[in-house]
Amino acid sequence: MPEGHSIHRHARRHRSLLGGRRVRASSPQGRFAEGAALIDGAELVATEAWGKHLFHHYRDQPEAEPLVLHVHLGLYGKFREGHGEPDEPRGALRLRLVGETDGSEGDDEAPWLDLRGPTACELLLPTERDALLARLGPDPLRPRTDPTPWLERVGRSRAPLGTLLMDQSVVAGIGNVYRAELLFRHGLDPHLPGRDADPTTLRTAWDDLVRLMTAGVRSGRIVTTEPEHRERFSGRARRQDAHYVYGRAGLTCRVCGAEVVDDQLAARRLFWCPSCQPPGGGARSR
Repeated sequence: MPEGHSIHRHARRHRSLLGGRRVRASSPQGRFAEGAALIDGAELVATEAWGKHLFHHYRDQPEAEPLVLHVHLGLYGKFREGHGEPDEPRGALRLRLVGETDGSEGDDEAPWLDLRGPTACELLLPTERDALLARLGPDPLRPRTDPTPWLERVGRSRAPLGTLLMDQSVVAGIGNVYRAELLFRHGLDPHLPGRDADPTTLRTAWDDLVRLMTAGVRSGRIVTTEPEHRERFSGRARRQDAHYVYGRAGLTCRVCGAEVVDDQLAARRLFWCPSCQPPGGGARSR
């Protein structure tokens, strides 16, 4: 499933591709035909992301209340884009958007966007969008986000940190990779109850998460290793050098040499180093 940095990249890309244009919207598959008809001919006035949720804001008339297209890609959803005449629709194509052109030089090929296989593709009123966001935790990639609700929610929970980081109502946008890597980078035991974690360590971890996810938006990759912990110290991190523990069960820890282990937690496979993240690691001082 795409993590939050990917959804923020989609929001930026869609704004660049279709922002300010009226769109022709259709649902070749038919499952979103009514919704597509409502935004057909409307202008895309804004895009945004919150965690793993993507929103397009459309307005048909200047004074009209905008309609909000909400997309959650889930495990199988994918976007595809291009310019010019799109391919003949095939298969489960949920939504096709084609931007109008003004015929000027450099704007003679229509931009288009296809969406296949999302978990959610629906139209919302702004109040419904707000209600959805109220159920989500803070998003580290949203400007000027206050981490206090996250720190407070974690600080009073008996649930393990490894579970809390995957709970989108606690913090929005973290997936399995960022979970494993953030816990490792701060020596946090994935099984430590949130209320037993050191608040200062949690705040430092939040700031680090903002930095890591912001870099992920820029590069389109999740890279969490420092150069000194990679096989190749300089240049762009290779795929096999990008992570400390995620996907590395049975291999040696890049920092201490212990064996990386894995288990199931919050219905997903969790990776950690039992030496760098010992039982109780990251607990507050008593």
